[in-house]
Amino acid sequence: MLTLRPNCEHCKKALPNTSTEAMICSYECTYCKSCAIDLFKNVCPSCGGNFEKRPIRPKEEIKINPASNLMIHKPKNKASYEAMIKKFQQIEPKKR
Repeated sequence: MLTLRPNCEHCKKALPNTSTEAMICSYECTYCKSCAIDLFKNVCPSCGGNFEKRPIRPKEEIKINPASNLMIHKPKNKASYEAMIKKFQQIEPKKR
Protein backbone atom coordinates (compact mmCIF):
# COMPACT_ATOMS: atom_id res chain seq x y z
CA MET A 1 0.00 0.00 0.00
CA LEU A 2 1.28 3.46 -0.86
CA THR A 3 2.51 5.52 2.06
CA LEU A 4 1.17 8.80 0.63
CA ARG A 5 3.94 11.00 1.98
CA PRO A 6 2.81 14.50 2.99
CA ASN A 7 5.39 16.69 1.26
CA CYS A 8 7.87 17.15 -1.56
CA GLU A 9 11.17 15.66 -0.45
CA HIS A 10 13.11 18.40 -2.24
CA CYS A 11 11.26 21.71 -1.74
CA LYS A 12 9.00 20.69 1.18
CA LYS A 13 5.77 21.70 -0.57
CA ALA A 14 2.72 20.22 1.15
CA LEU A 15 1.26 17.25 -0.76
CA PRO A 16 -1.80 16.00 1.12
CA ASN A 17 -3.69 12.93 -0.06
CA THR A 18 -5.94 15.10 -2.25
CA SER A 19 -3.05 16.82 -4.04
CA THR A 20 -2.97 16.53 -7.81
CA GLU A 21 0.63 17.82 -7.77
CA ALA A 22 2.19 14.74 -6.10
CA MET A 23 4.53 12.63 -8.23
CA ILE A 24 6.18 9.35 -7.18
CA CYS A 25 8.79 6.94 -8.52
CA SER A 26 8.62 3.16 -8.10
CA TYR A 27 10.26 3.49 -4.66
CA GLU A 28 7.68 6.09 -3.59
CA CYS A 29 10.16 8.95 -3.59
CA THR A 30 7.68 11.82 -3.49
CA TYR A 31 8.08 15.19 -5.18
CA CYS A 32 5.81 17.98 -6.30
CA LYS A 33 5.14 18.15 -10.01
CA SER A 34 7.37 21.21 -10.39
CA CYS A 35 10.41 19.47 -8.89
CA ALA A 36 9.74 16.10 -10.58
CA ILE A 37 9.14 17.41 -14.08
CA ASP A 38 10.67 20.88 -14.35
CA LEU A 39 13.71 20.46 -12.11
CA PHE A 40 14.51 16.72 -12.30
CA LYS A 41 13.22 16.28 -15.90
CA ASN A 42 11.24 13.12 -15.04
CA VAL A 43 14.34 11.36 -13.69
CA CYS A 44 14.21 10.42 -10.00
CA PRO A 45 17.38 11.86 -8.43
CA SER A 46 17.59 8.86 -6.08
CA CYS A 47 17.05 5.86 -8.35
CA GLY A 48 17.00 7.13 -11.95
CA GLY A 49 13.44 5.92 -12.51
CA ASN A 50 10.63 8.01 -13.91
CA PHE A 51 7.76 9.70 -12.09
CA GLU A 52 4.05 9.04 -12.25
CA LYS A 53 1.16 11.00 -10.81
CA ARG A 54 0.38 9.72 -7.31
CA PRO A 55 -3.19 8.45 -6.98
CA ILE A 56 -5.62 9.95 -4.49
CA ARG A 57 -6.94 7.52 -1.89
CA PRO A 58 -10.77 7.73 -1.62
CA LYS A 59 -12.24 9.46 1.45
CA GLU A 60 -13.61 6.28 2.98
CA GLU A 61 -10.32 4.44 2.50
CA ILE A 62 -8.19 7.28 3.88
CA LYS A 63 -10.15 6.93 7.14
CA ILE A 64 -9.16 3.25 7.34
CA ASN A 65 -5.64 3.63 5.90
CA PRO A 66 -4.51 7.20 6.53
CA ALA A 67 -1.73 8.96 4.68
CA SER A 68 1.64 9.28 6.39
CA ASN A 69 2.35 12.36 8.47
CA LEU A 70 6.11 11.71 8.49
CA MET A 71 7.79 14.63 6.73
CA ILE A 72 10.82 13.68 4.63
CA HIS A 73 12.96 16.59 3.52
CA LYS A 74 16.15 15.59 1.70
CA PRO A 75 16.97 18.36 -0.77
CA LYS A 76 19.10 16.97 -3.57
CA ASN A 77 22.55 18.24 -4.41
CA LYS A 78 22.45 20.00 -7.78
CA ALA A 79 25.57 18.27 -9.12
CA SER A 80 24.19 14.84 -8.16
CA TYR A 81 20.77 15.27 -9.74
CA GLU A 82 22.23 16.90 -12.86
CA ALA A 83 24.49 13.84 -13.28
CA MET A 84 21.48 11.51 -12.86
CA ILE A 85 19.46 13.53 -15.38
CA LYS A 86 22.32 13.49 -17.87
CA LYS A 87 22.66 9.71 -17.47
CA PHE A 88 18.97 8.84 -17.92
CA GLN A 89 17.01 11.69 -19.52
CA GLN A 90 17.48 10.50 -23.10
CA ILE A 91 16.62 6.88 -22.23
CA GLU A 92 12.98 5.88 -22.29
CA PRO A 93 11.88 4.86 -18.74
CA LYS A 94 11.16 1.22 -19.70
CA LYS A 95 14.73 0.93 -21.04
CA ARG A 96 16.60 2.58 -18.15
